[in-house]
Amino acid sequence: MAGTGQGPHQGQPPVWAGAPLSRAGAAMVMVHGRGASARDILSLAPVLDRPGFAYVAPQAAGGAWYPSSFLAPLADNEPWLSSALAAVGDTLAQVHGTGLGPERTILLGFSQGACLVLERAARNAERYGGIAGLSGGLIGPPGTPREYGGSLTGTPVFLGCDQADPHIPVARVWETAEVLERMGANVTTRLYRGLGHTVGADEIAAVREMMDALQQTGAA
Repeated sequence: MAGTGQGPHQGQPPVWAGAPLSRAGAAMVMVHGRGASARDILSLAPVLDRPGFAYVAPQAAGGAWYPSSFLAPLADNEPWLSSALAAVGDTLAQVHGTGLGPERTILLGFSQGACLVLERAARNAERYGGIAGLSGGLIGPPGTPREYGGSLTGTPVFLGCDQADPHIPVARVWETAEVLERMGANVTTRLYRGLGHTVGADEIAAVREMMDALQQTGAA
């Protein structure tokens, strides 16, 4: 779902960090959560501390990608949800336009951003360099059909979440893992005690491992 329309989030310039895209060997598209910004999620780049990566983060208009819970009926979050998914797709298209294909690109999101990158990848399945969904899950109310087309073809996926997260039901994390595995992804799921709705050190370590594995497959 790569959008070129003029939805609520179109026209917001992405923010870049790390290696220049023209010289990077890999890229990470980072998607922020509700009430945050592109610059907030990019603050993880120096924490991840992996040279050779270009980091890019799209910006939500008004700081939120969609107004209701990710568990709400899909129609309740329109047109913001479609616009948000298109914004992620447009950012990926910018990266891929320089020659870094999806297999050299990691999608990472936190909270609303995690929900978006997971849903975008499921709706546009291909072999990505990796997907990290931190405190998130696939979008839609319980019972939403999950018959996505395409295959993730061995894409490494990391799902991390507090088992008592106030916003993300554990059942949705497991459902997401099951769906992505069915689509061919290699999924690692970790549930934590006492993490809260934030990014923890073990999650950072898992993302670093994903980045290191990608670097080993080419000069990142």
